[in-house]
Amino acid sequence: MENLLPKARQIEFHWLKLTKKEELTKSTFSLEFNIPAELSAYYRFEAGQYVTIKFSSQGEVRFKDFSMTSAPFEEKITLGIKISGGESFANSLFKGLQVGDKVEVSEPRGRFTIVSKPHEFRTIVGFAGGIGITPVLSHFKNILHNEPRTRLFLFYGNKNRSEIAFKTELDELVRNHPNRLEIHYFLSQEKVGNGLFEGRLNEKKVALIINQILMLDDTDEESTIWDAVDEVLICGKGEMIKSIANACYKHGIPKRNIHFELFEEFNEDIYPVEKEFPVINDIEVDFKLFNRKYSTTLKNNKMRLLQQLLIQKFPVPYSCKSGICGSCECILEEGEVELLENEYLTAKEVEAGKILACMSVVLSNKIKVNFDLSETF
Repeated sequence: MENLLPKARQIEFHWLKLTKKEELTKSTFSLEFNIPAELSAYYRFEAGQYVTIKFSSQGEVRFKDFSMTSAPFEEKITLGIKISGGESFANSLFKGLQVGDKVEVSEPRGRFTIVSKPHEFRTIVGFAGGIGITPVLSHFKNILHNEPRTRLFLFYGNKNRSEIAFKTELDELVRNHPNRLEIHYFLSQEKVGNGLFEGRLNEKKVALIINQILMLDDTDEESTIWDAVDEVLICGKGEMIKSIANACYKHGIPKRNIHFELFEEFNEDIYPVEKEFPVINDIEVDFKLFNRKYSTTLKNNKMRLLQQLLIQKFPVPYSCKSGICGSCECILEEGEVELLENEYLTAKEVEAGKILACMSVVLSNKIKVNFDLSETF
């Protein structure tokens, strides 16, 4: 999680000591922070979550979100960070921080999480692109530690071998769990002698992976490994997530079992609208967010409400964009929408007027919604 995705609650920060700083590749590095006993209650987290770093550079206070690679049982916070060009936030951290420095780090949060099931036999598949490995690594370490019956498959894409972040740690996980963890690397700008592992991770690659890697299942001769997949974890750039999530869905994985974390602003719906609606133009939208009132006009209702507000650069809260996490929950106070899918709200909440902006298609010329759920207009 490298870009700050707005969240509707106050973020709390504490000072943590930097205990380790390591250059992983020419374009990535890691930071490790100690959690003192007196702050341990504030830093209990779930695998897949992230923290925000507050850092002053050139007289400017800046904030940035970074996913943790550490697992909860490790009792520390480790971040993987991509170095970008120019005077970026990441460059400022890389050049400006030294071991022993104290840094303002937020309490963990985020919804890229799954329920732990230590007593079940599960199959979990992960797809990661570049620095998108960070929350997936946290998940995989946590699952290997807590779920002795779960097997894991990771498909990790990079430009070339030299840019594979956390390669040493990933190799160690495979050595320690050879019967439970399988990792396959895909390189988009380097030849490896096998076309399957050359090129970007996308919808076509998913089909090949299913047919050539996740095929015969030693635990069940009548089905494939893909048939047994319980959860899919995806993290990387928006186009990659959209392509892989739709491929997994088309190949039989329910959307509620496809979890992803966007590492950038992505102005497209992850899943296409599968139902046709009468087109309504020039829709008036009034909404309340962070105790402020906003008004805007939507060109039409061909895209879902959340996506249209994001395109107009409003700081509306979101995470999954697929009706699962509830980050974009709001109250419809006027007008009409259709909720396309819903894995989060109860029937009682829907009856009370709650909607998910990411799954809502507007069906009236004017709507009024409230993202501040404890208040009304």
